[in-house]
Amino acid sequence: MHQPIEMNSTTLATAQVTPACTLSRPTEPFSPTRGEGLGGGMNRTTPVRRRVDHIYARFNPVVVRATRRLHMAAELKCHRRPIFLALGMSLALLAGCAVGPNYSRPGVASPTTWKEGTVATNAAVLSPNWWSIFNDAELDLVESQAIEANQDLKQAVARVSEARALARLSEADVYPQVSASGGNTVNRASANAAHAPMHDLQYKDYYRQIELSYEIDAWGRVRHSIEAGKADLAATETDMQVVLLTLTSDVARNYFLLRSLDREREVVQATIALRRDTVQLQETRNQAGLINEVDVTRARTELANVEAELHSITRSRAQVEHALAILCGRAPAEFTVLAAPKNLLPPEIPAGLPSTLLERRPDVVEAEHHLHAECARIGVAEAAFFPTIKLTGYGGGATADLGTLFNWQSRLWSLGPSIHVPIFEGGRNQANLKAAKARYEQSIASYRGTVLNAFREVEDSLSDLSTLTAQGEAVNRALVSARDTATLASQRYQQGLTSYLDVVDAQRAALQAERTEVQLNGQRAVSTILLAKALGGGWERP
Repeated sequence: MHQPIEMNSTTLATAQVTPACTLSRPTEPFSPTRGEGLGGGMNRTTPVRRRVDHIYARFNPVVVRATRRLHMAAELKCHRRPIFLALGMSLALLAGCAVGPNYSRPGVASPTTWKEGTVATNAAVLSPNWWSIFNDAELDLVESQAIEANQDLKQAVARVSEARALARLSEADVYPQVSASGGNTVNRASANAAHAPMHDLQYKDYYRQIELSYEIDAWGRVRHSIEAGKADLAATETDMQVVLLTLTSDVARNYFLLRSLDREREVVQATIALRRDTVQLQETRNQAGLINEVDVTRARTELANVEAELHSITRSRAQVEHALAILCGRAPAEFTVLAAPKNLLPPEIPAGLPSTLLERRPDVVEAEHHLHAECARIGVAEAAFFPTIKLTGYGGGATADLGTLFNWQSRLWSLGPSIHVPIFEGGRNQANLKAAKARYEQSIASYRGTVLNAFREVEDSLSDLSTLTAQGEAVNRALVSARDTATLASQRYQQGLTSYLDVVDAQRAALQAERTEVQLNGQRAVSTILLAKALGGGWERP
């Protein structure tokens, strides 16, 4: 217990006898010791001592300010201690009371090996610039243009910026909310109202104050909201990698399809040149009376058919080039890829182990981040069943005279906790919790479906590559035989041993076999690209 302040006889005599106009400083000035005056509790200065200080301070402005500060500090400290003591005890008791499930990745059965077998590899893993395995400088240039100017990729980058802002927004509830306000109101009281003032029915009020509000995250609502926001951000960042991988694979596919069409057009153009020579030869022989008109018309028909195929290839090439222009963020009229026929020999790339695919596919990781976010939102929904505890307060000044608005006597303040307990919400909280759990179950199914689809895409690409390789070998044998047949048929026709129809059939078969070989090489290149995409394109989970 605090001891009351004792006054000596000299001080009391001075306070009681000396007139106010001749008051001198007390012989023993007020000097509170530890536990006196400025301590906690309700013990403050004695009434006699306050009277002495009041009389003395009337003629000493410096002393009055010091005295006021001492009294006010004692009062504030008296009120602060219970508030902050209660607040500290509440935080200690509520620590560790967060509700909601803890996230863990759901189990997915991964095969130990690929069903379609693996492809021999030239490298251990793919690099981030996975398209460099084709050793095509023009492809590298087109890819860089697409990455720099593609509009879908720019949208994905903007979505990442938005997700970062939203994640920061969820973190704002961790900190106190502080605001300032002020105003001026003109009021008039009714003269006929009860307890109406006798005068000054109209008056003004001026006020200024700073307001504070802080939610105590007792049940983990804020923590789970932040966890969900960070998971959403990670999902959006991974989605940008999905868009980037899709973009680069689409650019590579269209580029090699363009080169395949260039090679096919080259084959058809060479065939057209041969068909024209054949038509001229048949017309000459017909004029000489060596053959009939039927052989001439057949030669002309074959020439027209091949020319029609050339126009079809040209149309397809234009459409692919226009699609490539859009991928590169350019208008088709401003984008051109010069024809460069190439014999495509796609490289072999590693398939890796199926178990590592979950960490190398950005779409799988994105689905997992969405699952994590929905798990955290279950905690937010469960926290709504518990009381919301807030610490609110304000401080400032209020007065009827603008000139005294910033005076110490105009001060006002309030500080204390508040609690909101949900008693009856009409089933709202229960419905929100059920919806959150249902979304979590949907995310689990979506995650597992994404994993299964990733395995399927790798198996498809491996199967396509092995099948196309065997098919290409067969087509190559067919091409050799078709060329030999065309040569033999032409020789027999010149010797008069067979009709020109046999020559036409043999040449048609040779042309078809050569075009099929070119198309298969293009398909092998596309399947290699799809395998690289199915494996994640060299992306690794950060």
